[in-house]
Amino acid sequence: ADYITTVSPTYAREILTPEFGFGLEGVLRNREDQLLGILNGIDADRWNPETDSYLPAKYSVMDRSGKLLCKRSLQQEFQLPETTAPVLGMIARLTSQKGLDLVATVIPQLMAMDLQLVILGTGEPDLEARFKKLQARYPHRMGLRIGFDEGLAHRIEAGADIFVMPSRYEPCGLSQLYSLRYGTVPVVRKIGGLADTVVPLTRDAQQVGRATGFYIEEDGADALLAVLRSAVQ
Repeated sequence: ADYITTVSPTYAREILTPEFGFGLEGVLRNREDQLLGILNGIDADRWNPETDSYLPAKYSVMDRSGKLLCKRSLQQEFQLPETTAPVLGMIARLTSQKGLDLVATVIPQLMAMDLQLVILGTGEPDLEARFKKLQARYPHRMGLRIGFDEGLAHRIEAGADIFVMPSRYEPCGLSQLYSLRYGTVPVVRKIGGLADTVVPLTRDAQQVGRATGFYIEEDGADALLAVLRSAVQ
């Protein structure tokens, strides 16, 4: 090929390393001058809170009142109390690559905080079983749907306050882009396309009105929990 592309600039650099190259890093380094990361995009018509037919209420950046109605409806859909507590949303394959083992580890600490958690996804049988046990333990704080439901995915993006993506590697990621489109604050691992699409909350970024989310800098349950605490605050 004359050129080799992948789906984000950061991932194009990451796959030149053994950690992310999975054995192809040498081949890719030999073609580094012809390797380019082009950031993925989303269908902004299909994912549009002003026109989304899956939502119980529409909203926009100018009138966000419908987002609160989406939150209330999401709480009802997952049979959670209709409180003002932040709702954390996740739509992911239930795998360690997506960091879901870390999420399962910190759920007891999260459930001690004033928040709710909703998860949609399928994946590794042991993780599915683990999340089912956790949901049974915290039925009024945690909602779980094993499977995939496109309409529900749209409603989670619209109804959640915070979206969580603690992936161990992520070539681009689309859910954080949907979250930004729907006014739901993304909490993402600082890797791949997640690092290219989310501007973390820092003092400088806040002063110029540029911050759009939070970075998880390290791979670990403690790091995930610390950033989620900051996001909830």
